[in-house]
Amino acid sequence: MGKSKSTKKLESARKKSEEPRRTRVYIVGESPMVEEYAELCGIHGFEVFVEWNEQPAAFPTFTAQTIKRARTIPSEISLALELTNTDLDRKRKNIQNLDRALPPTSAIVSSSVTVTATEQSTWAKYRNRLVGVSALPTLIQKPLVEVAPTVFSPKETIEVIQRFFHSLGKELALVQDRIGLVLPRILCQLINEASFALQEQIATPQDLDTAMKLGTGFPLGPIEWADKIGMKQVYAVLSALQRDLQEDRYRISPLLAQLAQGGTWWKQA
Repeated sequence: MGKSKSTKKLESARKKSEEPRRTRVYIVGESPMVEEYAELCGIHGFEVFVEWNEQPAAFPTFTAQTIKRARTIPSEISLALELTNTDLDRKRKNIQNLDRALPPTSAIVSSSVTVTATEQSTWAKYRNRLVGVSALPTLIQKPLVEVAPTVFSPKETIEVIQRFFHSLGKELALVQDRIGLVLPRILCQLINEASFALQEQIATPQDLDTAMKLGTGFPLGPIEWADKIGMKQVYAVLSALQRDLQEDRYRISPLLAQLAQGGTWWKQA
């Protein structure tokens, strides 16, 4: 005789309980970074819960089946990612919510390209749990991730972050906790200079990209990078650098400021 339905259910539940528990990761912040990090974590075996500051116009379709939306922070989260660059008030609220909801031993990895990780850690009760990362749209596709420990970061927290990114197939570079970190600062400055050149009609967008790619060997030109990252994100990084360092070299191109408010009309050129 075949097994009864109740017996099959019990066996299915037993097998499920015997399966190794996936490590739980919670990701909150801005699109498309939430989607990019969620997909990467999902395909590497994490159970991923996501939430956006503002939900994307079209709800994303994920390849990984272990990604779920969670309007409240679930229990037993081992590590959280906060990926907000443009709205620091919302970023502070996200950090504080994570700090209250997560176990004290759970690490928080937070984008620190527009506000230092050390400043962010002062928003939390458990300051030693937070470490900065260089998060901008598409950068997680690169093999290297920049991580910025704070003045409160113990060795144990840094080791947790290292193991996490290594499990995603990434190499780590520990950098100083400064606005913009390394690659985001350089990319955003290049885009700003290109915007000045466009504004002064020195070259067309296509010629600027071609000159940079052929002249320097870069895989993308500054206009192509701007399209990938998004002008709103670029503007946020440059504004933070200007506030922090108050140097004329971080003066933002008026054209870039206009484009950050909406649209990329150069595509019509």
